[in-house]
Parts: sequence; structure tokens; C-alpha cells
Amino acid sequence: MFKTYGIIKKWHIAGFFWIVIVGSILHFTYEWSGNSKIVGYFSPVNESLWEHLKLGYFSLTFFILIEFWALRNKTYTYFIAKAAGIISMSIFVVLVGYIYETVSKESNTFFHIGLYILSAFICQYISINIMKLNLNRSINIYGIVVYLILGILLIILTPYQLEAFFYL
Repeated sequence: MFKTYGIIKKWHIAGFFWIVIVGSILHFTYEWSGNSKIVGYFSPVNESLWEHLKLGYFSLTFFILIEFWALRNKTYTYFIAKAAGIISMSIFVVLVGYIYETVSKESNTFFHIGLYILSAFICQYISINIMKLNLNRSINIYGIVVYLILGILLIILTPYQLEAFFYL
């Protein structure tokens, strides 16, 4: 494991930048697509925090499609680490975002950009630290299930415009 930590670390650093850049691009793809319903399933369709959880989730998902092939034999906890990372990222964005907007009574673009960047760091930090653990390989099935459930929820709930519940 210690021989492969350097490789895992490099991929997590690259993943951080990927999440920040691709997630930032995803913020605009729904509008750029002419409000395509299909694009709306993986890009935010409004400015609610719920919809913005898609930025982190789908940018990480796109990265996983590449990263998994490089790290699949380097760690036993790949999927549980990714699930924990994205859940941590999502919880952080929601909690800090709602606390900020409740206290300040305003939405600040620069705050939300900084929040997104910090949450991407937290995602990758949690992920790499779980990958360092010597856990049973079978735990990955839970990571896959949790990760997929979160993605399915983000897709299924898009048409229901959750800003009624999650929009300040």
C-alpha cells in the first residue's frame, strides 16, 4: 500500500482539479444546451443548492470512469472511499450553504464558488484517507450501492424542482 500511496495521491490531486473545472463547466451546460432535458439530468437546472450537488457528483463520476482503471489494483477500498467523499462533499455544501444564507440573508456568488472548491478538497481528502485504510475488499459493494443511489436520486428528483424545499 505504501508503494502505491504516491500514485493514489497524484490521482486525488488531479481529481480535485478535475472536480473544480468540470463541475464549473457543468454549471452552465444546461443553459448552453438550450435547456435540454437530458443535459438537465446531470447539470443544475436552477440555482438551488440541491441542483448544485450535481456539479460535484457528476464531475466526480466522470473522473471515476478514468481513475478507476488506474487505481483498481492499488486499493481495496476504492468505491467506499469515493462514496464517502461525495457524501462528505454534499453534506458540507448543504450545511455550510444553508447556514451562510440563513445568517447573511443573501446569496453570494464568490462564497458559493469558494464553498464548492473547499468541498471538492474535502471530497478528495476523505477519499484518499479511506483508501489508505486496510479494509476488507467486500466493503466496496456498499460504496457502489450508496454512490449509485445518490446519483439516481439526483436524476429522478430533477423534474420535481426541489427548490421548493431546498431553495433559500
